[in-house]
Amino acid sequence: MLKVISIVWNSFKMALQELKNNKLRTFLSLFGITIGIFCIIGVLATVESLQTKVQGDLKSLGTNTIYIDKYSYANHGPDFPWWKFLKRPYVKYHEMEAIKARATLASAICYTIRSNGNLEYTDNVLNGISCYGVTEEYNKVLTINIDYGRYISEAEFKQAAPVTLIGYSNAENLFGTAERALNQEVKFKGRNLRVVGVIKKQGKSMVDAWQFDECIIMPYKQMSAMFIVEDSRPTIMVKGRENISTAALLDELKGIMRSIHRLSPRQEDDFSLNDINMFTEQTNSIFGSINLGGWAIAGLSLIVGAFGVANIMFVTVRERTGQIGLKKAIGAKSSTILTEFLLESAFLCLLGGLIGLVLVFILTKLLSTVMPFPINISLNTLTLAISICMVVGVLAGIIPASIAAKMNPVVAIRTK
Repeated sequence: MLKVISIVWNSFKMALQELKNNKLRTFLSLFGITIGIFCIIGVLATVESLQTKVQGDLKSLGTNTIYIDKYSYANHGPDFPWWKFLKRPYVKYHEMEAIKARATLASAICYTIRSNGNLEYTDNVLNGISCYGVTEEYNKVLTINIDYGRYISEAEFKQAAPVTLIGYSNAENLFGTAERALNQEVKFKGRNLRVVGVIKKQGKSMVDAWQFDECIIMPYKQMSAMFIVEDSRPTIMVKGRENISTAALLDELKGIMRSIHRLSPRQEDDFSLNDINMFTEQTNSIFGSINLGGWAIAGLSLIVGAFGVANIMFVTVRERTGQIGLKKAIGAKSSTILTEFLLESAFLCLLGGLIGLVLVFILTKLLSTVMPFPINISLNTLTLAISICMVVGVLAGIIPASIAAKMNPVVAIRTK
């Protein structure tokens, strides 16, 4: 054990000595490693952080949730016959009630409509505010966290009470502070609504879906009296039970909807079942492609860096030929010489990688101030960077180290 520690320590000292004696040569040779690690870790850290943000935002659309709509949310390309969707009937409130009565795999079902309007309080007016009219189980399909006040009660839903939840940003813009919005009366589409709750601040979303910070939510029956339902993007949202596969839920909902619409076996669906998990799979595919691009760019830099480190090690072996001969003459084994040079090469690559990591860390701090999400370097990414440095170092140094290990001690001592 002590012998191994001694070899490692000596290799580390030699690497530092090489850097100290030939600063410019070593730096230029390690620059490829630095750039390679900078590219790989920079891309991985950014993509991981972006992926975490997007997946978190997608969860706000509901987990294991199906959106029943006349339109398909999938990207079908420019040749897709959209006119077919325009001719479809919009989903109706009584269809949601029928699904509730028949579905056995659903844990929560709600009906939603959405539109825009001006939100007023005294002389303050917010233009183009998103308004959602929802039924009782909306907060069971999606997670609605209330910062001040409460959620809309079941009685208020049934009675179409003139109450509303208000987004955090809207509350601040109208009342100065979000807390002051509670129990105040605001006006929307000429109707007075009492604020019973303020939705907890969500922050900017990468997925432009609900945007709870800048919306109001009211009972569906109240909003349906303000807007034409057919023109308000009606949607039925169904959340599956725990441990129920999305495929099973889709099959059940398809059968129920075809039965409600009285479609014959030969007729095609006149509705769309949109699986939210589909978006997660699409984003994972996109992020995978971006990662591959980052690896390709970084791979070229690492190859250049590996040749630079190999060049250093060849020069080092030639400069230390006499020392190698003396070591072998007094009993040093070839395996010991080989290990020392491989470790020295690995330490040099590790040094270049650490410089790259410092640059990435600085970059992430700068980008986090301008991006809508924080960029973090995970422990797995750091471990990957160190592993890459060690592997590249060993590969770059294996030929020079082998040459050193195979030297004849007599010939090596005589070499100047």
